[in-house]
Amino acid sequence: MGKFPIGLQLYTLRDATSEDFEGTLRKVAALGYEGVEFAGYGDIEAEKMRDLLEELGLKAIGSHVGLHLLEERIDEEIAYLKTIGAKYASIPWLNEDQRSAEAWATHFVKFEEYGKRFRDAGIQLLYHNHDFEFEVSIDGQFVFDALYERIGSDLLKVEMDIGWVQYAGQDPLEYIAKYAGKLPLLHLKDYRKTEQGIDTVELGRGELPLLPIIDKASVSGVEWIIVEQDNCANPPLEAVAESIQWLKDNYLNK
Repeated sequence: MGKFPIGLQLYTLRDATSEDFEGTLRKVAALGYEGVEFAGYGDIEAEKMRDLLEELGLKAIGSHVGLHLLEERIDEEIAYLKTIGAKYASIPWLNEDQRSAEAWATHFVKFEEYGKRFRDAGIQLLYHNHDFEFEVSIDGQFVFDALYERIGSDLLKVEMDIGWVQYAGQDPLEYIAKYAGKLPLLHLKDYRKTEQGIDTVELGRGELPLLPIIDKASVSGVEWIIVEQDNCANPPLEAVAESIQWLKDNYLNK
């Protein structure tokens, strides 16, 4: 099969997009990224964003859509995604007070409702994990696994952040294989453990077995590899430039 297209989660460049969203997208395209996953739209109207992406040759992969937006303005989010041609919407984060076993029982019901709304609009709802989904169990299962067992894959698929999977003590290759066919988007996030917890780093600077992960993803139905770095020690644009250069040197151009 051919090489994966490489996308960027724009949360990595949140400071740059807050100052100049359009200019930042132009720089992302120039670096060689083929698509972007949004985390907000910088108050740019959907039609203008669509035209800008088309001009730059960037695909709109999808967007991270917070729970409050799903609860308060899901129709507007759906309309924006449809206009820019995105296929996916991802639930990106839960606050600490939203992570108990009791809270998850409510989430299962709500996520199914949201999934139906998106499905009916031709968009697939995903859930993007961190490590806390492996810290709570329901009926003997990690919440991560219970989530996808209780909600059908037509309503909720996996956006696996593979760095957080490994950081949580799980085998990243096993988890990719476990969710083959339900895993359209894979976040490739490298990291180093520290005494304080975790430092997310440029690809190739951390602990993740990146090439075996890419190989496993290639036979597991993954559609996009998406670079994301939660926090950058170096200027973020330099960080994402280094990460895609690593992919070019070690994967794309091999």
